Amino acid sequence: MTHETIVATVNNAFAEEFEVEPEKLVPEAHIKDDLGLDSLDIVDMIIVLEQAFNFKLTDRSSIANITTLGELYDFIGALRDAHVEG
Repeated sequence: MTHETIVATVNNAFAEEFEVEPEKLVPEAHIKDDLGLDSLDIVDMIIVLEQAFNFKLTDRSSIANITTLGELYDFIGALRDAHVEG
C-alpha cells in the first residue's frame, strides 16, 4: 500500500462518512477545527479506517494525539510499515 493509496482511502472515508468537501482534505487540515469532527466522530473515524485498511488500531493514545490529516496519513503509514515488517 503506497502513501498515495493511504491518502486516497482516508480522504474518501472523510468525504463519504463525514460529508467533508474534497477541497478541505489537505494534509494540514485540522481534523476537529477545519473538518468539524467531534469526539464521537473520531470514534466513528477509527472504526471506518479499521475497516478500510483491515487493521486494528489498538494504540488509542497515539490516535488521540493526531490533530491533522497529514499526521493521520503518517500514522497509518507507520502501521502499514509495522504490519509489513511484523
